[in-house]
Amino acid sequence: MAFRVLIIGGTGQVGDAVVRALAAEPSCAEVVMVNRRAASPNANSRVRQVILDTASPQFPADVTTLAQAMFALGDSVYGASCVGVGKGSTKWSEEELAALEIGVVGGFARGCHAGGITRFSLLSAAGSTSKSRIRYARVMGLKEETVQKIGFQRLAIFRPGIIAGNVHTPGYLAWLGRLIPGSFGTIEQDDIGRAFVAEFIDNSAPDGIVQFENEAMRRRSRALKVNQPTL
Repeated sequence: MAFRVLIIGGTGQVGDAVVRALAAEPSCAEVVMVNRRAASPNANSRVRQVILDTASPQFPADVTTLAQAMFALGDSVYGASCVGVGKGSTKWSEEELAALEIGVVGGFARGCHAGGITRFSLLSAAGSTSKSRIRYARVMGLKEETVQKIGFQRLAIFRPGIIAGNVHTPGYLAWLGRLIPGSFGTIEQDDIGRAFVAEFIDNSAPDGIVQFENEAMRRRSRALKVNQPTL
């Protein structure tokens, strides 16, 4: 069954892995990337970008209009956020992080929901909780709570630990993370990308909120038996 994906954060490290995995999936008819500024055109004809002002009060409404236009083409449409600051987050104030992770992502998600999208996938991080004393984990937790309150029929939250294959992750850290079991250890970036695709093509997935940590993402990645060439 063909589907289309409306995604924000597709130019980032994890977002790029998700877009590449989607472009390799035959049942994905189109990937529409919402960007703040123009990025290099994707070589795949099924991937296109739309430039929107994410700081504008009109942003959620613009996303709604875009989602409705995608639905008019006749396929299922899913939403995804892969927004993430990376290692530069240490230089951001909590207010700046919240403006992006909660404000922009929340506005995008609300626009998707108003446009008719019922299934949404959200990139977060291991250990995220609004009660954390760690600033990044606290903001990620608040982001999760913000999107949960929007009321998607199904919300999949992806919570990776240390991401290998990411330019923001030092090689030694990814290596050490392989010695750490569980949700805070290392996961390959491409496994996250394929796990997102597995979520989109799983028509039997029940309604509600589900969280995927490292091992669950790896299982979904392995179960996705498709040929995914390098674009």
